[in-house]
Amino acid sequence: MAEVRVVRFGAQAPRADRDAAAREEPLEIQIGGTPLAVVMRTPGHDAELALGFLLSERVIAAREDVISVRHCREVRGPEAADNVVRVVLAEGVAIDWEALRRNLYASSSCGVCGKATIDNALACAPPIDDPARFPAAFFPPLPPLLAGAQPGFARTGGLHAAGLFDAGGRLLAAREDVGRHNAVDKVLGWSLAEKRWPLSGHALLVSGRISFEIVQKALAARIPAVAGVSAPSSLAIALAERAGIALIGFLRGTGFNVYGNTTRVVSA
Repeated sequence: MAEVRVVRFGAQAPRADRDAAAREEPLEIQIGGTPLAVVMRTPGHDAELALGFLLSERVIAAREDVISVRHCREVRGPEAADNVVRVVLAEGVAIDWEALRRNLYASSSCGVCGKATIDNALACAPPIDDPARFPAAFFPPLPPLLAGAQPGFARTGGLHAAGLFDAGGRLLAAREDVGRHNAVDKVLGWSLAEKRWPLSGHALLVSGRISFEIVQKALAARIPAVAGVSAPSSLAIALAERAGIALIGFLRGTGFNVYGNTTRVVSA
């Protein structure tokens, strides 16, 4: 967290005060010594973020594909060193740099249509054929569990969160970040580092809405159910329908909506 100055307005006269703000800094992810991408994130769990990012971009598929992941201390200055992570891949892990950079560019632009975006996602990761089913009672207890693992949000009100749950509804890992997609990458990186992979039979919960990018990451990780306390986007639903993923939206209290592969949620 970062301490910042603030002027508070309310029923009383404006007053100067101090407040806690969520930190946001750039992180450069390198493969070997070659820069791949820069993401804006909340510092912390950077190795997990890098692993999850590489997994989502299909650079790696297993923990054995990575020899090491660490902050690059060769960079001058302590602040710069903390904002560069270098990943060394195992021998034999091939990278199509041109295709990877093209995919990263397409992901960050709006120059492609929705159908082409979905087709590209499914070309890289086939639909999930996991037979997992979840009782309706599985989902309502999840948001309070994730909320209890969000100390950063409690202090700043400025962090998203993602939580990974097993088939019994146990919270395995929770991560916070200014970017919801970064929080998901951190959780996926944790599971890869812990060799809990792939994530068949698991569920992912995110704070806020469910975007296409979140569903795409779940598809890469083979997660059959993704839940959020707000709505999924139309493109997220379209991808989920074709990918075999259940989307649980508006998960508040005891009620929720199911989109995508609705057969994964059963009433009894």
